[in-house]
Amino acid sequence: MQLENMYQEIILDHYKNPHGRGLREPFEAEVHHVNPTCGDEVTLRLHVEYDAAGDPVVSDVSYEGMGCSISQASVSAMYDLVLGKTVPQALAAGEHFMTLMQAKGDPAVAEKLEDELEDAVAFAGVSKYPARIKCALMSWMALKDASVRALSANHPTAPTGGPA
Repeated sequence: MQLENMYQEIILDHYKNPHGRGLREPFEAEVHHVNPTCGDEVTLRLHVEYDAAGDPVVSDVSYEGMGCSISQASVSAMYDLVLGKTVPQALAAGEHFMTLMQAKGDPAVAEKLEDELEDAVAFAGVSKYPARIKCALMSWMALKDASVRALSANHPTAPTGGPA
């Protein structure tokens, strides 16, 4: 029970003190996702830069949204988790979060994913309530969508120079 209370406190803290909130520039992709079941919304911008090895890195995730504490806290926890990670690492975190949402509250799954998900593991209890799972997943689906768009926007350009 103490763990569940701690998880609730983490969710409420992210809801009351959202990390990364506010739409910022620059960005390569902007998406708007709505949960038609309850009306939760998020507009998410993704800024990707490339490191020295040419790997795409999430250099900013900015957002505005409205909705329940779960949907808004989830995007805040996601921000903390993916900022500075490569896009594949960020998407892998999204897959871990999906696994957590499919666990139906199994504490063993939450324990296994704790290191990978950090504060986002606090949403383990949400997976017991099917109607709330979409709330928690909305921002992660937006991130996945924005990642595809950002990477296609940043596709390598043709070499310059040569004969005119």
